[in-house]
Amino acid sequence: MKNVVVVGAGPGGASIAYLLANRGIAVTLVERRRDFAREFRGEILMPSGIEALHQMGLGEALAQTDSHAAPDFTLYMNSKQIVAEHLDPEFFQGHPPLAISQPALLEAIVAEAEKLPRFKFERGVSVKELVEEGGAVTGVTIRDDDGDRFLPADLVIGSDGRNSVVRKHLDHGVTENSPPMDIVWCKLPCPEDWPGVKAYVGRGHLLVAYHTWDHSLQLGWVILKGTFGELRDKGIEAWIEEMARHVSPDLAAHLRAHSAAAQKPFLLDTVSDCVDSWSGPGVLLIGDAAHTMSPVGGQGVNIALRDAIVAANYLVPILNNPSTSVTEMTSALQSIEKERRIEVDYIQNLQAKPPKIVLSRAWWGEPVRRLAGFALGSQRIRRKAAQGVSAFPFGVRDVTLEV
Repeated sequence: MKNVVVVGAGPGGASIAYLLANRGIAVTLVERRRDFAREFRGEILMPSGIEALHQMGLGEALAQTDSHAAPDFTLYMNSKQIVAEHLDPEFFQGHPPLAISQPALLEAIVAEAEKLPRFKFERGVSVKELVEEGGAVTGVTIRDDDGDRFLPADLVIGSDGRNSVVRKHLDHGVTENSPPMDIVWCKLPCPEDWPGVKAYVGRGHLLVAYHTWDHSLQLGWVILKGTFGELRDKGIEAWIEEMARHVSPDLAAHLRAHSAAAQKPFLLDTVSDCVDSWSGPGVLLIGDAAHTMSPVGGQGVNIALRDAIVAANYLVPILNNPSTSVTEMTSALQSIEKERRIEVDYIQNLQAKPPKIVLSRAWWGEPVRRLAGFALGSQRIRRKAAQGVSAFPFGVRDVTLEV
């Protein structure tokens, strides 16, 4: 019987570990932190991600997770409202976007996995190195409070994020597609009856605000890459004042009134990249370890969950067959990447476009933004624009769990 080590208990890692163990494969999930009680940026589940969880049999785990539905979208251009849409559940195929508690979701997935006899979860354990024998990865050396030990594996799956130890071991090269932006995140008290997601565009600025799972107002303030040092020196109240100058009067007043209550402000260094090859003998990358997603369009969690489904489709038959050859395993790993690259490449290219226009300080930037704002006042053009970005909520192609 073959066994798998999954490195990293994020959405992709936790879900692929659950799927494999649920199909009778021995899995050890390794996570360097002892719990999930930390700040996550990936709090938005799109319909594609929600559907993926339901296919995995984790719909009940999701239902028990703290969340807030966000079916409404409002767009402001230079402080003026130009789009206000309430989209009913049918538009989202029954699954409107959810702002979720990612720590709670991960704990729920792990709790389901721990009911399975062939699943083991190692918390507070760091991976020191991948071990090779005969040109193939045969396991990992891990370190915990008791020292170093070796975990053997027929396959190591790296789902340990943008700073992946497994990615570094493969050393396959990375193609970057990073937008020229960073994001300052913070939370404030949420106004009553906040209707979903609001985006404020203008004068080279973008601020996104939504009602999150803990009933706070999550702010994501997009800034030009490399400008954070100047903002940091000014302090949080100056940041809030700068935000307030670029939003609608009602939100500006709310920001100023609650500037002292800003929770855990931090900078997200925005990265978008893709490893040139996601696999090697005995090793596979998924999620951000394979392709770090820009925060534009809220894609990271959803793409990782869909990675897990496709990976399971190929891996379950291979790992449950005791006579599987090295060639067959290699072919399966390459097929996972081939299938997933179609969606990942498309969405990363789509994510790269808006920041170039929104944040541009070139002479043409403001005229283009004004023209876009005027055009979006037309319902017909809004419908066409929605079709153009439909990959964000629904993905590029159907992803179906077949095992």
